[in-house]
Amino acid sequence: MVSELCLGAMSFGGDGYWKVVGALDYPSSKKLVDMALDAGVNFFDTADVYSHGQSEEILGKAIKEKRNEIVLATKVRGRMSKDINDVGLSRKHIIDSCNQSLRRLGTDYIDLYVMHSFDPITPLEETLGALSDLVHQGKVRYIGASNFTAWQLMKALAVSKENHFEKFVSLQAIYSLISRDVEYELVPLLRDQGLGLTPWSPLGGGFLSGKYRKDKPMPEDSRRTNEQQNFIPIDLDKGYAIVDALEEIANNHKASISQAALNYLLRKPAVSSVLIGATKPHQLEDNLKATNWEMSPEEVSRLDELSKLNPIYPHWMLQFTYMDRTSVENFF
Repeated sequence: MVSELCLGAMSFGGDGYWKVVGALDYPSSKKLVDMALDAGVNFFDTADVYSHGQSEEILGKAIKEKRNEIVLATKVRGRMSKDINDVGLSRKHIIDSCNQSLRRLGTDYIDLYVMHSFDPITPLEETLGALSDLVHQGKVRYIGASNFTAWQLMKALAVSKENHFEKFVSLQAIYSLISRDVEYELVPLLRDQGLGLTPWSPLGGGFLSGKYRKDKPMPEDSRRTNEQQNFIPIDLDKGYAIVDALEEIANNHKASISQAALNYLLRKPAVSSVLIGATKPHQLEDNLKATNWEMSPEEVSRLDELSKLNPIYPHWMLQFTYMDRTSVENFF
C-alpha cells in the first residue's frame, strides 16, 4: 500500500546536469523528507543517475530511521560512467547497478526497482531474467517500468508470463493536464493488465503551478526559461485556458492551482500515486495539501473537456465500429 503522493528525490544532490533540477544538500533534503513523512507519505522515489548517485546517498541517509515503514523506489538504465557497458538493461549493468544502489541507499533491499526506459539493444528475456534473479535473491521486492511504449510494456509482460519471470507491477509515465498522451494506449493497457500508474511531472514542468499566465512576463529563473528543462511540448493557448480553469476550481476549494492539478490526477482510476518533487519547503507543503480535498466529478469533466486529446487512428475508427454494438438504428 502506497500513499497518494510519492516524494521524488531528483532535486537531491545537484551534480553536473542535475543542478538545473535542484541542488539540495543533505540538511535541506532531510527537511523535505521529514515533512513528507509527517504528512503520511510512505513512498519515495529516486534513480542512480540523479546527480550520479548523490540523490540515492542523500535519500538513503534521510530515511534510514524509518526504512522498514517506507516503500523505496530507485531506477536503472542510464549511463553511470564512460565505460561502454555502464548503461542499459543488460544483465551485467542491472546486477552491478543494483548492488551499487543498495550500497548508496544504505539498505539491503529495494522495494520497487524501475527500468528507467526501454533498451532497444538488450533482449527482454535477458533483462527480465536478471530482474527475476534479483527478486529471488531478496535484493528487490517488485519491478516496474518507466517511459515504455504500450507495445514494449505489453511485450515485456508477455515475455515474463512465457518464461515465468517476475512481471512489471507499475509504470512511471509523464501525465498531467497538458500531457495526457498515456490515455491513448498505456492507460487502457495498465487497467487491463492490473498495473499501477505513477505520473511524473504532474505539474507539466511547473507550467500548471500557476506562475505561467497569458499576457504576463515569463518568471525569471523558471524551468521554461531553461533549455534543458523546457522539453515538455505545450499548446500554450490550451495550457493557459487550463490554468485559468484550475484557478477557478482551486478557489472553490480554498486551494492552490498546483493542488488542483494534482487532485485532478488523483481522480483518475489508473493512478496509484502521483510523483511530486520540490526544492523548497513551501512548495512541498502546498503540494501535500492536494490530498486534503476532492475535486467533484463535474470539475473533473470540465478539465477533461478543456484538455481533451485529439482523436488518432485507430481510436477514431474503433469508436466508429463500436457503434454497431449499441446503435443499431444508425445502420438500418
